[in-house]
Amino acid sequence: MIPIAMPLLGEEEADAARAAVLSGWVSQGPTVAAFEKDFTALTGAAYACAVSNCTTALHLALMGVGVGPGDEVITVSHSFIAGANAIRQCGGIPVFVDIEEGGYNIDPALIEAAITPATRAILVVHQIGMPCDMVAILRIARAHGLRVVEDAACAIGSDIRLEGEWQPIGRPIGDVTCFSFHPRKVITTGEGGMLTTDDPEIDARFRLWRQHGMSVSDTQRHASRDVVFEGYPVPGYNYRMTDIQAAVGRQQLLRLPGIVAARRALAEAYAERLADMDGVLLPWEPVWARSNWQSFAVRLDPALDQRAVMQHMLEQGVATRRGIMCMHLEPACADIPLRHPLPRSESARDQTVLLPLFAQMTTDQMEAVVAALAGAVAAGMPGALRAIA
Repeated sequence: MIPIAMPLLGEEEADAARAAVLSGWVSQGPTVAAFEKDFTALTGAAYACAVSNCTTALHLALMGVGVGPGDEVITVSHSFIAGANAIRQCGGIPVFVDIEEGGYNIDPALIEAAITPATRAILVVHQIGMPCDMVAILRIARAHGLRVVEDAACAIGSDIRLEGEWQPIGRPIGDVTCFSFHPRKVITTGEGGMLTTDDPEIDARFRLWRQHGMSVSDTQRHASRDVVFEGYPVPGYNYRMTDIQAAVGRQQLLRLPGIVAARRALAEAYAERLADMDGVLLPWEPVWARSNWQSFAVRLDPALDQRAVMQHMLEQGVATRRGIMCMHLEPACADIPLRHPLPRSESARDQTVLLPLFAQMTTDQMEAVVAALAGAVAAGMPGALRAIA
C-alpha cells in the first residue's frame, strides 16, 4: 500500500529522544527552549512559543489578539474543524467566507462584506501549504483595525514574496502564526505546535497561559539558588510541549530544507505526469508563493464520482484523502449561522482528491499512483480517452 503520507524520521530523532529521556528532564524544559530558539532562527520571528499542538496554538493566538465572548472572527469553513473550535473556545463566533476560484485559500475579495461592528480578527489558513494572499488580506485588516492570525499548520517551509523579497511563512505577516507538528505535516514531533510573533506582550501571555497561568516557570525555579514560590495571577491551561518532543523537533528542523526540496521536486514530477490527463485539474502556485507541497490536491471533473475514484485507487494499493472538509457541513457546526453562500468550498471538498506525497517517495511509487488515478478516471468517465504523460 502506498500511504498518503509518511513522516521522515530516523536514528537522529531516536537518539535525541533517548538523550532527553535519560537527561531526567522530560517535560517542558531546556530542550523546549532550544527548539524555540531554533524556530526563531528558521523563521526570522522575534519570538516562538512551543505548545502541545496546533489547536492549542490557535486557541492561544486568538486569545492573544483579544478575541472574547461575542467577538466575530472571519475565516473559512474549508479547513480542519480545529479553527472553528478554537474560535468558540474563546467565546467567539466564526463567520465563514468562501475560498478563491480554483484554489483552496480564503478569497480576500469576500472579506470586507463579512465585516461587522463585532468583527475582531481574521483567521487565515495557508491551506495544504499554499500561502494566502497576505498583501490583500492585510490591506483590509489594517483599514478596519482588525487583528490577523495565520493558521500555518501545513505551511512550515513555505515562502511568500512581500515587497520583492522572499520570506518564510512564520516570520509574522499578521499578528501571530500557528504551526502544527502532527505526523501528516511536513515535519513532526508526534504531536506539537508553535506560535510565532514579533509582539513581546503577546508572547509573554502565551508563556503564562500555556503553563496554568504560573508566574514562575519550572526552569526558573530549578535554576534559582533561592526558594521560589510560584503564584497563579491568571487562569491558564496545560498546553506544554515536552522536552522529548522538542528533541525530536530540533532534528526535524535540520531535515526541513531537504524535505521541502524533495516535496517540491515530487510536485513538479506529478505536474509533468498529470498535465495531459483528461478529467483532472492540477493545483496552481501564485507567482508570489512557494508551497512546501504538504499535499498534492487534484480537482476532478464534475462528471467523476470522488468516492468511486478513491475506492478504485485504494483497490490498486494507493491511499488517498478527499478534499479539505467544510466545517459548516458538519453537525458540530450546525448551530453556526451561515451568512454567506460557500459554493466554491463545497465543490472543492467534493471534487478534490489528495494524492500520496512524502519526501521518501520513489519514482516507482509515483508511477503507480498516476496509473491508479488514470484507471480510476477512465472507469468513471465512459467513452473518454485517457493519456498519461
